[in-house]
Amino acid sequence: MKKKLTTVAFQGTPEQKEKLLAVIEKLKDQKGAMMPILQQAQDIYGYLPIEVQKIIAEKTGVSLEEIFGIASFYSMFKLNPDGKYAISVCLGTACYVKGSGDVLDEISKQLNVPIGSTSADGKYSVEATRCLGACGLAPVMTINGEVYGSLKKTDVKTILEKYQ
Repeated sequence: MKKKLTTVAFQGTPEQKEKLLAVIEKLKDQKGAMMPILQQAQDIYGYLPIEVQKIIAEKTGVSLEEIFGIASFYSMFKLNPDGKYAISVCLGTACYVKGSGDVLDEISKQLNVPIGSTSADGKYSVEATRCLGACGLAPVMTINGEVYGSLKKTDVKTILEKYQ
């Protein structure tokens, strides 16, 4: 599932930028440095906004396209900040064969938030994930770490009402 870059107002601080520049300076000349740079940048900001990717590109000499390609390919990287309510639906095999794809689609539809995105107001983020380690409860989703299992598409409305 391809990640989407949502337009969310970037709220970086001078302190965060200073930390990022120090990370880049420390790692930029090392072989294979891009993954650790991106990981530490995400630790600093909580996600990898395009503004941060541009700084990394400028300071490392790696094209923005290549950096975006890495950030959008690996599931560990987030292109958008988590919403106040971070919703993750497992699409691992056990969950998927029991209907988690339908659950995920229903969440996206009810919240009007594309999968892999954060709502414009920052209230909800909706992500597809791989195994959450609760296969016995398949299909499973989490909202801010709270696990909901044995889901059906019809359960979505009731669960989401708690977070309205």
